[in-house]
Amino acid sequence: MGYERRNGKDPHYERIEELSLEAAHTTHIFPEDTDETVTFTAGVANNAWLAWTEIVDNNAVTFSSKVAACQAHISAVIAEEVDTINKSYVYEIAYGDDKTIVSRARFASSAANRGNPIQETRVRAAHIPAGETVYYRMKCETGGATADVSIRYHCH
Repeated sequence: MGYERRNGKDPHYERIEELSLEAAHTTHIFPEDTDETVTFTAGVANNAWLAWTEIVDNNAVTFSSKVAACQAHISAVIAEEVDTINKSYVYEIAYGDDKTIVSRARFASSAANRGNPIQETRVRAAHIPAGETVYYRMKCETGGATADVSIRYHCH
């Protein structure tokens, strides 16, 4: 990739290789098919978090299963459709029993986009270790609101 390791002793080699991977990698998307959805739901009360919930598509396929064998990196979350307009949403994505947060984002819907925000949140998150369960939680100005999302990710 245009960078030579000098006698195997350059202390920056591994970091440069990691940066190269971030610049060029195979991107995956979850869910994979056009008739599949992932729905994030806000807590019941206005501006209240839903409890941490594993990320699962409408066919009961977990995002965790897609990244079980690799160290994963989420590169984007795309809000595709919401059920409540003219409101702001906030979500977090985390992994493991301790809910180590790798991503936080906020997006808004409006009457102009008729509940279809199509907003991409680019993520520069920490990596998710192989084999971890991946969770989300969300809140909205309106309790119980939902957002259909898709997740772009790659493996290391």
